[in-house]
Amino acid sequence: MEGFDKKDGIEKKRNGREEIFSRVVRAGKRTYFFDVKATRKDDYYLTITESKKRFEEDGRFRFEKHKLFLYKEDFEKFTNGLKEVIEFIQAEQGLNNSDGSVETESSESTEETLSTAEYTNVDFEDLNQE
Repeated sequence: MEGFDKKDGIEKKRNGREEIFSRVVRAGKRTYFFDVKATRKDDYYLTITESKKRFEEDGRFRFEKHKLFLYKEDFEKFTNGLKEVIEFIQAEQGLNNSDGSVETESSESTEETLSTAEYTNVDFEDLNQE
């Protein structure tokens, strides 16, 4: 690969067109990749990839990946929807601290204390259960 600067899980490509910027977030058993890419017309979009190691019955492992494409015209609606559901969950079940303890806060104070790690701690397996 050409021209990547790496620092704190952030990669920024200096040359080339398709992949512009990347952020890797390790969260427990999962790793999330936030990649900014460019179309041929140089429009930016975001891909969010969840990667989780899965073990086969014979002991071998594979990585299971799920990918979401988010286009810039949808950023505001997506961000508002994500923020709304995170605030709902935190109001109903509290805020998980890094030490595993749970705090209950009002949505006003929760909004001010959210970190990037808390936004990326989503269990996609729960979405498939009905």
